[in-house]
Amino acid sequence: MNDGYSRFFFASGVFCVVGIAFYFFNLTAASRINVSTLIEVPKGSNMRSVARELKEKKLVRSENALYFCARFRGTRLKAGVYRLSPDMDVSAILAVLGKGAPPSYTVLHIPEGYTVKKIAALFENKSICAADEFIAASLDGALLEEYGIPASSFQGYLFPDTYFLYPNTDGKTLVRKMADIFFERIATIDGFQEKSVPEIFQILTIASIVEREYRIASEAPLIASVFTNRLMHHIGLYSCATIEYIITEINGEPHPNVITYADLEINNPFNTYRRAGLPPGPISNPGMIALRAAANPPETSYFYFRLENTEAGTHHFSKSFDEHLDTGVFYTKQAKY
Repeated sequence: MNDGYSRFFFASGVFCVVGIAFYFFNLTAASRINVSTLIEVPKGSNMRSVARELKEKKLVRSENALYFCARFRGTRLKAGVYRLSPDMDVSAILAVLGKGAPPSYTVLHIPEGYTVKKIAALFENKSICAADEFIAASLDGALLEEYGIPASSFQGYLFPDTYFLYPNTDGKTLVRKMADIFFERIATIDGFQEKSVPEIFQILTIASIVEREYRIASEAPLIASVFTNRLMHHIGLYSCATIEYIITEINGEPHPNVITYADLEINNPFNTYRRAGLPPGPISNPGMIALRAAANPPETSYFYFRLENTEAGTHHFSKSFDEHLDTGVFYTKQAKY
């Protein structure tokens, strides 16, 4: 009997020691990587929900360990935006969350379909980064090689989203932030997995055109199917969005009210009326709707589309050129921006 009690108490002691060791292990830093992340703590947030978010963002090893440690320490959350890193242990994280005094930051939304130049202008306007510096960073060869991007620019790889940004942020830091989010997001989209670098670049180029053409989300896949069908049959994409890109982004001219026949004859590799196949690269930075549409275009017999209702933003899709002509004037302005 005494031996039984001894074994029981020994096992209990070992279990307690292991449990305590495991608990304290979960209080250590989640990683040695010093890559900071901005975490927003809205007013009225509770420690349980914040702990869950920190776990999802891989900033802590265990949400329960952080939660119970916060309860034991009596840490009270203060609303704000905080910069946290996975190389911080739980004690350091709780010290930041409980200290308050949130840093000065700007909440900035980057719209879907914005180009590098438009994003740069937005950053400069908000005193985040000089436009020239951001554009230079987007063209940086070493940075492009670091991300394995087969192009001369990050155009298309800068994910449009809402960002918490500090004034006077380095251009390369901003490019990395937006590119990191881009690769995180496409990893969640069916059709991107197992794709090679050139295949991703092709999908992204199509998505960038779809982004500038669609108005109604449900029509984005249909527009993607039109472009896919045209590529398969070696037919020009005939996208007005690429003409607008040449006029505004390459030639630096004001945004046209209409696309003229003369515009369709511009001699430029991005002119999809003069050249079959895809343009040299993306013409915008697409969002999730366009990316999903380009990665998974439905099988249709459509080869043409045109804006049917300007106010509603709906398009008419046609299977033949004759049907396309019968629906009305087809060289019409289709600008989203």
